[in-house]
Amino acid sequence: MMHLVVSLPLRNAQQLDSLLQAIYDPHSPQYRRFLSVAEFTDRFGPSAADYDNALAFFEQRGFVAGPRAANRYLMALDGKVSDVERVFHVTMGLYKHPTENRNFISPDRAPTFDLDTPIQEVLGLDDFVLPHNKMAHAKVERSAGGSGPHGNFIGSDIRAAYYPTGSLTGQGQSVGLMELEGVNLSDVALFFANNYGAANSVDIQLIATDSEPVTCTGRCTDGEQALDIEYTISMAPGLSSVRVYVGSSPEDVLNAMASDNISKVLSTSWGWRENATDNGLFAEFAAQGQTNLTASGDDSTLTASGPWPEEARDIVAVGGTDLHTATPGGPWSKETGWADSAGGPSVNPNIHIESYQLPYINSANGGSTTLRNVPDIAASADTDMTICADGSCAGGWGGTSFASPIWAGFIALANEAALSQGKSVVGFINPRIYALGHDAGYSDWFHDIIVGKSGIYDCVPSYDLVTGLGSPQGQPLITHLIE
Repeated sequence: MMHLVVSLPLRNAQQLDSLLQAIYDPHSPQYRRFLSVAEFTDRFGPSAADYDNALAFFEQRGFVAGPRAANRYLMALDGKVSDVERVFHVTMGLYKHPTENRNFISPDRAPTFDLDTPIQEVLGLDDFVLPHNKMAHAKVERSAGGSGPHGNFIGSDIRAAYYPTGSLTGQGQSVGLMELEGVNLSDVALFFANNYGAANSVDIQLIATDSEPVTCTGRCTDGEQALDIEYTISMAPGLSSVRVYVGSSPEDVLNAMASDNISKVLSTSWGWRENATDNGLFAEFAAQGQTNLTASGDDSTLTASGPWPEEARDIVAVGGTDLHTATPGGPWSKETGWADSAGGPSVNPNIHIESYQLPYINSANGGSTTLRNVPDIAASADTDMTICADGSCAGGWGGTSFASPIWAGFIALANEAALSQGKSVVGFINPRIYALGHDAGYSDWFHDIIVGKSGIYDCVPSYDLVTGLGSPQGQPLITHLIE
């Protein structure tokens, strides 16, 4: 059996680009006037006739389809290999991987269909690139001056560093986490029982998006999944919910997040094979006002870390830092670039730089003036963090896997503040944060990280390809982010 995801082309692509420009332009009457799922589907989703025709085509040929997608963009299909070969006009084969000690499956050619309805892409026909998380572990555990065992940082340390004063807790907000394996909530409970974060009262919802189990059993390890929950809640302990979307296919998860449109902040710390389908989902997130964050990677370069999805246009890539606090549980003291924080220009020559990022590129940071540059922002990622996973708690963990959920919790605080003032949630933050970076108050809103190096890139004043625009300075940044 094979699990596939088939996408249809979105309609009115140029109009969608124009709308996103207007939604994130403070001078436009459409500024932060986000679409509902129904509005997005009506204007940009594939037509109902095309979706129905394609769905009927596959079902009539032996495939079992998953639930109908609200945006009519994707269809999840399960079928026998023999049906895949017959209907997609391919022959499936098993091949030796050229760089990894394993075999991979792949068709012998690109699929074709006896179908008039246009098909954008078929995902799941090969496993040449396996999804991977962006955690790192120290070979030797060291003290970082945090409040946890052996001086490692814990969740409450991180909130104190990045949101030192203020009453925001994320009240009324939901954060959605993308996970490609299940999690045991007993590990999360252990984290808070050990006082590694404020006592937890957040509703944690496990949501199955395909046949992948939502709990971690057998050979599964839940370090990534657990830390995402633990550090999101630590930053925003008053959230109404953390919705943990679990699936074997990244697109099953992403489409469920978009179709639900409940969590206005989304975070992923996984990487997978680049594809065209995700671009439509990321655009839908932006149009619906969902902030979409991702870890930039832990191997200094995008090539080594796996460039997707952090190099995508409509996503916020979060790099890593080495955080220091004045005292255990005390305020931010200093921050340097983390030596393994992945960054650089897009490895895909078709992902061009956005106009808001272009003015930041110079000889000092070494960025590209033609390609999108990664990361956009950063947070703590050095291997001096504590997690509870797989039945026990330990320090020595790091990776940009931490940085993304830290920022997710922070954006939930900003959304709480915005809604309390009768404003909209902030949505895709890149146009706004790059605008703030030009302002004279930039150094009061971001920690501008000017010391450190990762790979060939140095931390320099203002923007750099290790830490982006830097890490958040609590309430002052929130005040200006929601404007």
